Amino acid sequence: MTIKISIDCMGGDHGPSVTIPAALSFLKQQPEAELILVGLEESLRAELKKHHADTNPRVTIKHASEVVEMDDPVEVALRRKKDSSMRVAVELVKDGTANVCVSAGNTGALMAVSRYVLKTMAGVDRPAICSILPNQKNGPTYMLDLGANVDCSPHHLHQFAIMGSVLFSAMEGVKKPTIGLLNVGTEEIKGNDVVKETALLLRADHERGSLNFHGNVEGNDIFKGTTDVVVCDGFVGNVTLKAIEGLSRYMKSVFKQSWLSMLGALIARGALKKLNPERYNGAGLLGLKGLVFKSHGGANAYAFEWAIKRAFDAAKYNVQEQLSAMIAELMPDTPDAQRQV
Repeated sequence: MTIKISIDCMGGDHGPSVTIPAALSFLKQQPEAELILVGLEESLRAELKKHHADTNPRVTIKHASEVVEMDDPVEVALRRKKDSSMRVAVELVKDGTANVCVSAGNTGALMAVSRYVLKTMAGVDRPAICSILPNQKNGPTYMLDLGANVDCSPHHLHQFAIMGSVLFSAMEGVKKPTIGLLNVGTEEIKGNDVVKETALLLRADHERGSLNFHGNVEGNDIFKGTTDVVVCDGFVGNVTLKAIEGLSRYMKSVFKQSWLSMLGALIARGALKKLNPERYNGAGLLGLKGLVFKSHGGANAYAFEWAIKRAFDAAKYNVQEQLSAMIAELMPDTPDAQRQV
């Protein structure tokens, strides 16, 4: 089966100078993929020519006359730039030309455009951003939301848990992954009202056998691998993610401070690779009627290629179909839930 991926080549801090080399490197590794490169045609062709790939049969160019800048307000991206590379790339998913879209563009704009073009799945109020982090068990920890929703009700966090569970199950082949609710302590009495009320909803699911709710987890549990999925609101998730990225880069700088520390880094090279945030680039926008993956805006070619890989895997493992089926089965649709929205 051929997986077609639309790539917003103009998005991010670097544009085609990063997105196209990453796309071409990915193609060499994945014979089942075809790419639709979206952006200013002249710029894309020039970059492809630099890499002697302007005649690659598995690459198609789709011209888009506008670019959503990293500092563009959502309103500009949504209302004024209707022929942006970001929007065109998402529209290719909507019309079925592409199976999945990847963009390193402005997060707020990408979420708004994706939600406007693709719409949300039935029963889903707010899409969430889900990414993966490494853990001590040599497996992934899926975490959401990472910035799409700053203010959340218990109903929203409940939805995030369902979507994260379904994504982990589809991508990792685990039937009922464990779910942890990020909190300031593991005790049931800890946390604010939103977290406490969310825990009640998740415990009810656990008792019914719908979800595998482990209970409250703390920040250090993310890297312990205590649970497969960690749920939080977008404010906490984004701060956590940025802190992790900053710590990783700080550690890199420490290892470069002297020849002795560089020697230590060389010896520990294999282990340090696990801490490289570039290997965990690529977050899924869950809850939409189509697959969209978000790359870090400042990603280099290596990191952006990882985002493409994750998008490819999501399409290959039919994540969208599984999400649709499981959300329809698990998502609560009660008057009480609706009043919380």
